Parts: sequence; C-alpha cells; structure tokens
Amino acid sequence: MADPGAQVDELSVNTIRFLAVDAVERAGSGHPGLPLGAAPMAFAVWDRFLRHNPKNPAWPDRDRFVLSAGHGSMLIYALLHLYGYDLSLDELRRFRQWDSKTPGHPEVGHTPGIETTTGPLGQGFAAGVGMAIAERFLAARFNRDGFPVIDHTTYAIVSDGDLMEGIAAEAASLAGQLGLGKLIYLYDDNHISLAGSTEQIFQEDVSARFQAYGWHVTRVADGNDVDSIAAAVEAARAETTRPSLLMVRTHIGYGSPKQDTHAAHGEPLGHEAARATKQALGWPAEPEFHVPDEARAHFARSADAAAATEVSWNDLMARYRTAYPELAGEFERALRSELPAGWDAELPEFSAADGPIATRDASGAVLNALAARHPTLLGGSADLDPSTKTYLQGLGDFGADTPGGRNLHFGVREHAMGGIVMGLAMHGGVLPFSATFLVFADYMRPSLRLAALAQAHAI
Repeated sequence: MADPGAQVDELSVNTIRFLAVDAVERAGSGHPGLPLGAAPMAFAVWDRFLRHNPKNPAWPDRDRFVLSAGHGSMLIYALLHLYGYDLSLDELRRFRQWDSKTPGHPEVGHTPGIETTTGPLGQGFAAGVGMAIAERFLAARFNRDGFPVIDHTTYAIVSDGDLMEGIAAEAASLAGQLGLGKLIYLYDDNHISLAGSTEQIFQEDVSARFQAYGWHVTRVADGNDVDSIAAAVEAARAETTRPSLLMVRTHIGYGSPKQDTHAAHGEPLGHEAARATKQALGWPAEPEFHVPDEARAHFARSADAAAATEVSWNDLMARYRTAYPELAGEFERALRSELPAGWDAELPEFSAADGPIATRDASGAVLNALAARHPTLLGGSADLDPSTKTYLQGLGDFGADTPGGRNLHFGVREHAMGGIVMGLAMHGGVLPFSATFLVFADYMRPSLRLAALAQAHAI
C-alpha cells in the first residue's frame, strides 16, 4: 500500500515542477531544467524546516532562503505562489514579461519573499554568508537567557556555476573560518552546465574542497528522495560549529526528453517535450498552470504551520520588552534601520586651521565616532584596516568564538567582501561597511552594481 505522505510529497513536488515548465513555455525563454531537478530539495526545506510567514515576509526572525542559482527563478516563484505569498498565478503566467513580479532573475524589493538580488552566479552564495554573519552578530548582541529573539538559519540552493565562480571560493573560505553553523547550502549536483557536461570544465573534488574550508559536507545520492534530503538537512542543523554543504545528486530536466543534457538548461523544453515530460511524470497535459486541490491544501497547511512560528516569536518579544526594555528598544530601532538619538553628537569637525589631514584618517575618526553611538555598525576591510583606518577601536573582532565583535576581517577577499556586505544589508538590523584600495575595488564591481538595491532595501 502506497504511503499517503509520500504521495502528497510527490504531488507537491510535481506541482512545483510543472508551474515552472508551463511558465517557461509561455514566456518562450527561461530555465526549466533546474526546477525539474531541484524541486524535491527545495520542497524538503520549505515544507519541513523553513520558518517563514507568507503574510509577513519581513518578519525579522524568519529563516532566509536564497536561490543563488537565480537562472532557475521559476523554482522560487512557484514556491512563493504555492506557500501563499502575494504572488498570484497570473504573475506566474507573466514570467519574464515587462513589469511583472516574476523577472528572469530574482530581485529583492520587487517580488515578495525574495531575500536578495542574486545577479551573477556566486553573488547569492556570498550574500547568504553575509546573512549568516548578521544573524550570529545580532544574536550575540541581543539574545539573553530564555530570550532567543534572533535564532534562524540561512539556506541556499547553489549550482555548479556558483561553485565555479571565484566569489564563492572566497566566501566559502571565510564562512568556514568563522564557523557559521546556521548556514546550510544545498548543491544542485547535476553534472551539467549551460554549454555542456561539467566533465569538460569542472571535475574537482568539491567535497574535499569544502571540507578543507572547514565545512560539514554530506552527500544525498538520490535528489528525488525527499526523506533523504530532509535527513541531511536535519543533520546539518545539528552541526552548530560549521557551515554545511549538502551535495544532492540531481538530474537537470528530470523526466523530460532533455534530461541530463545542457538543452534543458537555458531554453524552454518545447511543446512536445513539455507534454512528454508531463506524461512521464503522470501529470495532466491540460490545463496549464494546474494546481491540484490536494496539493493546494497541503501547501496551505504547511504555510499556516510555518506562520505559527511568528506568533510564538511575537509572544517572546512581548516578554522580552518587559524583561529588557532598553535592549528591546535598541533592537527594534536596529530592525527599523533607525539611527539612534544623538548619533552625530560626537562627530569630529575639521577646519583649515587644523592643518592638512589625510582623508582616510578623517574617515577613520568619523567611523569610530559613529560606532560609539551606533551599536550595530559592523564591518571591516580586505586585510587593509591599518591603511584604510577602518578599525573600530575597542569594539572587538567578529569571529567564531567572539560573535559580538564589531570588526569583520575579510582577508584578501575583495570580491566576496562586496557580496557579503550586501547580504548583511539585505538581512537587516545591521549597518554594514567595507573598505579597500580603489584599484582593488575593481574586483567588487558585480557587488557594487547590485549595492544600490541593497541600500534601498535597508532604508
């Protein structure tokens, strides 16, 4: 006799898959292969672990979920729609159309529930590291015994392309150094990139590389086995001193005639292949954008259960305000990105009568004055604070054993620094900064291009 739970899981996973397939077909462009292959792992995270509230996407203590492989954006759009975010079926039908809420790549502030604009591959990977740093720092500053007001996990789905990009190597190295145990990445290990098999370009031992970085690494042999994926996530959640990479063996374009080929990566399946895929997976050819009632009900129940976690958190916050009124006020101002009263009271003044002063010296004096008044100003430089004068005096270093420190040491990792600082801003609650020499800023250009969106989101 078939397991009813497994049947509902399969129905739900296929609902995600075919919303993506139909949207890409209607748009005439997009990436159907990733949603077909990665839907089970995304479902496992969202259905069994993710703490979120579709009615309040900005709830501060929600888990963060980043689709770093942003080319597969219809995966996350299908999830957001099915779990009850303000993203209608009509918006899925308008995928990749002008002024829709479903652009080709996820964009923060444009689509409810999107945590960061991923942009070029690897940016989401680095931003997730920034989010995990923000969670660790805020927890150290504001949590008290019996009052874990900040206690959440950052998840991401990453691809071969993400792991090939240099920014991911930099960010992964730093994440391991910092022991970010609440960072869990699921690797869509499908052996295919846009131009062909990864045998041509990417045969390194990813597991060994990430273990060398200091990550917890595990493999899931069957990317369609929701229970095995969930067990791996559970083990990763129990690993509190290391970030986790779950290497999930998937099949791009699963169930389609284009399975395991690069043809499933960057173009629609085509009408006949889409119909054949539905037939292979037992899905009705019509209507398009079909959501079975049983699946719709399951997603609604799961969303309600997830939203109940905010109800508990709101009760915790009410008790926190009573027990620690001053700290709670500081915490809530930080979450609202409000500057504290008197933030500019001790800013240094410079005049011609004082004589010449190097701009970096003046900047360092201002930064330290701000830090004294702004308790969640957090940042650092790419191994250059003696030169850039960005060290916050007396405020400690952020590290695996010192999560309350306000100085971030990025090392010589300018590219990752840009993406991580964007993730800090996207997370909220902290006011991040970074510094390097102008010539090294060239390494940060992708992150700088996306930084305006981060700033707008933070404000």
